[in-house]
Amino acid sequence: MSPNTPVVVVTGCSKGGIGFALCQEFAANGCKVYATARRVEAMEGFTHEAIEKLRLDVTDDGNIEEAIKSIIDREGRIDVLVNNAGAPCFGPLAEMPIERIKSTFDVNTFAILRLVNAVFPHMASRKRGTIVNIGSIVGEIPTAWGGTYSASKAAVRSISESLYMECAPFGINVVHVSPGGIRSNISTNSRAEFRLSSDTLYTPFLDSMLRRMGMSQQNALSAEEFSRRVVRQVLSKRPPRYMTLGKASRIFVICSWLPRALVLWLMWNTLVGKRTIKTS
Repeated sequence: MSPNTPVVVVTGCSKGGIGFALCQEFAANGCKVYATARRVEAMEGFTHEAIEKLRLDVTDDGNIEEAIKSIIDREGRIDVLVNNAGAPCFGPLAEMPIERIKSTFDVNTFAILRLVNAVFPHMASRKRGTIVNIGSIVGEIPTAWGGTYSASKAAVRSISESLYMECAPFGINVVHVSPGGIRSNISTNSRAEFRLSSDTLYTPFLDSMLRRMGMSQQNALSAEEFSRRVVRQVLSKRPPRYMTLGKASRIFVICSWLPRALVLWLMWNTLVGKRTIKTS
């Protein structure tokens, strides 16, 4: 491998997701890529020889330390870290089990801090590197029935902005990517994990919950096109601080300039419509 070949680590690379497509695109652009996931067998199907698969559970501190060390020992460096691993979580926030909320934040938010903690000293010692955090447009404007997921992604944006300031003195770039609707397995995974409590008060809204889980996949941007645009910017001489692309991303940008109460009213009425339910 050439000394100039960028070494890239991507988390959450199961086939059919954004991470898988990002690995393919980084490899197509001449990078050495370490594709990681909790289950190695979930990453079958890569077509580039420059991609190596590695088990990495982003909720396991020991596994992270071991995996990052093994890559640095083998390659001598990590140039790009892409924090892509994520877990969906849908359902009414007021009834969401606390353990489910904790597990969602563990994957979507705390995992980013774990990986940054592991990679930062190495990048800082070299005075170079790029950290890419994959957030979501719903981390900027939440939707009904996705409160837990939205909150975890809102935290990611805040983390990215703090890291952007704090990593700059060490020559490290931080890029926050805020995807809209990107074609992936998120809708299928969401429905598989969706549960309402047996004594829920939200039964009248079940249809809108199911509709919300599938909305991001309707006329969504392909993961391949998403990856082409992101990778091109990440590998540029001056990576951007922030990117947003995908279905509805422009609409969310426009909404960010509107009064917040109006935006939340629009979000609710677009998805649900009714404001009250009949009680016995």
